[in-house]
Amino acid sequence: MTTITDLEATTTINATPAQVWAAITDLPRMASWSPQVVKTVVFGQVKEGTRFFNINRQGWKHWPTNAKVVRFTPHSDFAFRITENTTVWSFRLEESAEGTVVTHRRETPTGISALSRSLTKVALGGQEDFTEELRMGMATTLAKLKADLEG
Repeated sequence: MTTITDLEATTTINATPAQVWAAITDLPRMASWSPQVVKTVVFGQVKEGTRFFNINRQGWKHWPTNAKVVRFTPHSDFAFRITENTTVWSFRLEESAEGTVVTHRRETPTGISALSRSLTKVALGGQEDFTEELRMGMATTLAKLKADLEG
């Protein structure tokens, strides 16, 4: 079931699922596509259970997040849970005649943590504005990923 807190963006990339998979699971590259991610440090080889650390930004504000890979089906489904707010960010890949359909989602299977909701209200412009910023950021991420892989 999709709720208001679940977000989704989709694009088709003229590349194979294997090429898209290689890009999205190279987590340090996310900073070159995402308007929010500044840096990612991965602890070990990326697979289910791997942990990593992000530095994120909104304007001059920066904050850390910790994540763990929770789904890892090569060339198909990649997802990680953010420890601080319990959201799950995912990429689903489906082969198509034009290449690969990539769906980027923010899932909230257990809601968003109270701490995260409070900090969003106080420091990031409120839930509604920040959610819209995330939605636009997901579209930007996919557009930059597409340009990178097709360029």
